[in-house]
Amino acid sequence: MTGSSHDLQLRLALASVEELDALERALLKARASELSEVRRRDVRLTAGYGDSTNREVMDDESRRAQLGYDVLTALLEALAEARGSA
Repeated sequence: MTGSSHDLQLRLALASVEELDALERALLKARASELSEVRRRDVRLTAGYGDSTNREVMDDESRRAQLGYDVLTALLEALAEARGSA
């Protein structure tokens, strides 16, 4: 991630390990979806779809999908770290 850094602390009370596992699965699914979107957009860009205006929009959408993927990756890493210290 670029730009200024933001330290965010979240507190989430889960009733069981099963809920923790469900949270992790949901985050993994969301990250997989973002990765799929990144790849789909990148293929369209490299294949030369659309005019320059459409390509700018696709490039912006690809950057946003990549950002979503990166943020979900950071969240999953924090979750794994929290599990390790629990």
